[in-house]
Amino acid sequence: MPLPDVVLITKADCHLCAAARAAVGRVTAALGIDWTEQSVDDDAALRERFAEEIPVVLVNGVQRDFWKIDEVRLARTLRRALDQQP
Repeated sequence: MPLPDVVLITKADCHLCAAARAAVGRVTAALGIDWTEQSVDDDAALRERFAEEIPVVLVNGVQRDFWKIDEVRLARTLRRALDQQP
């Protein structure tokens, strides 16, 4: 059974990104879910799409939060995604 796909979009020299990494790490670890990080510095399409909203959390390709990551909301979103799996 596939787990939710959690992606954190970041950029270099971003203090909010450091806090977001910690928040996403705590929430996903508690739920046993892996996550990945992508940098807008390495991807022009991501930079174009999210330049003003970094950091951004995507769950299954859908933007769920940006700037300051709300751990309660992210956990709720991920629990819902886990509940919807076959």
